[in-house]
Amino acid sequence: MGTDTVRTEPSGEAAGRRREQRGWYFYDWACSVYSTSVLTVFLGPYLTSVAESAADADGFVHPLGVPVRAGAFFAYSVSLSVIVAVLVMPLAGAAADRTGRKKPLLGAAAYTGAAATAGMFFLDGDRYLLGGALLVVANAAQSVAMMLYNSYLPQIAAPEERDAVSSRGWAFGYAAGSLVLVADLILYTAHDSFGLSESAAVRICLASAGLWWGAFALVPLRRLRDRPRTAPRAALPGRRQLAATLRDMRRHPLTLAFLLAYLVYNDGIQTVISQASVYGSEELGLGQSTLIVAVLLVQVLAVAGALALGRLARRYGAKRTILGSLIAWTLTLAAGYFLPAGAPAWFFVLAAGIGLVLGGSQALSRSLFSHLVPPGKEAEYFAAYEMSDRGMSWLGPLLFGLTYQLTGSYRDAIISLVAFFVLGFLLLARVPVRRAIHDAGNPAPERI
Repeated sequence: MGTDTVRTEPSGEAAGRRREQRGWYFYDWACSVYSTSVLTVFLGPYLTSVAESAADADGFVHPLGVPVRAGAFFAYSVSLSVIVAVLVMPLAGAAADRTGRKKPLLGAAAYTGAAATAGMFFLDGDRYLLGGALLVVANAAQSVAMMLYNSYLPQIAAPEERDAVSSRGWAFGYAAGSLVLVADLILYTAHDSFGLSESAAVRICLASAGLWWGAFALVPLRRLRDRPRTAPRAALPGRRQLAATLRDMRRHPLTLAFLLAYLVYNDGIQTVISQASVYGSEELGLGQSTLIVAVLLVQVLAVAGALALGRLARRYGAKRTILGSLIAWTLTLAAGYFLPAGAPAWFFVLAAGIGLVLGGSQALSRSLFSHLVPPGKEAEYFAAYEMSDRGMSWLGPLLFGLTYQLTGSYRDAIISLVAFFVLGFLLLARVPVRRAIHDAGNPAPERI
């Protein structure tokens, strides 16, 4: 009887952990549709057209009395959402760690973002202010929710499982993004057949992303569980909480060293994602339909890439696999520099290269960082991780823009981003991750 108890208890714990992991994957499935269909494809051009319809004769809109070019309104709204997210994330992360109640906070952030996205259905005519407000709320809520979601990883996966679990989560997200984007493109391109105007089709695509997000967020919210805090900490006001988090991180310099490396190479990744369509349209002369198909190709291949790099990490360790992916990013950009204009097939080859390394490099970075977080401070540290992702993503676009301004060549601008991958490679190579894991107070997996 006693022997049976000893055998079944670990089995029950393992089954519970697997159930949580499967629920955790579904949050990526739920929210990635927002990133793909809303942010990457539809909202930027559509919100810009709404702002232009509300603009004065000189092409300006006047939110709160401030003159803003209609064509820049979307970019400014995204920037404002990043500022809001950077202010809120440290507070939400500290509250989650202090109380041990991550799930209610995750639910609040997820449904705030989903509701704001669903509300984009009413974005028509000249309601650019409504669109800007909904974008700020949805994007900031998405950042906070992703921070809380990521912070579950150390709690639901043993050290040797995290690379695979993180990779599966990214793969779920890219799979959902691909599936919904296909449906959106059918609706958008054949809107006349459905008796819809182009505007109505876009608004349905935007709103459906919010409904998808809200519906599938129910799965992780049912399956994930909170871990009670044994020693609750006192609450701190906003700026003091951020300062306290940064002071605590200074006690773990190797964790900070990894975060710096991630900040650099992830900025390169995010800039490639955001500027590839500009490169394709302005330098290579490709049409909108070609660019949308390329986005879909990236989404589909990112599923395979995330799973493949997860398997490589199991054999060679996460650090070596990430370093290999940074070499692949460098080679991909070098190939992109030589792409001939007016040749969609070669642009699709470039998109395929990006897709294969995109999901894996992001997934393994998340799992590697999870080993470097002191126990009990997961949400607080993942707030810093997410802030380095969202809050510092202006450096790459700045270099891209300055290079174009100085040279007049988008080819020079795209190749300048190699600097982020080379510097990120050098910084990451210098981080002794096994020692960093021990310094954080965590057990190290056999291969890291």
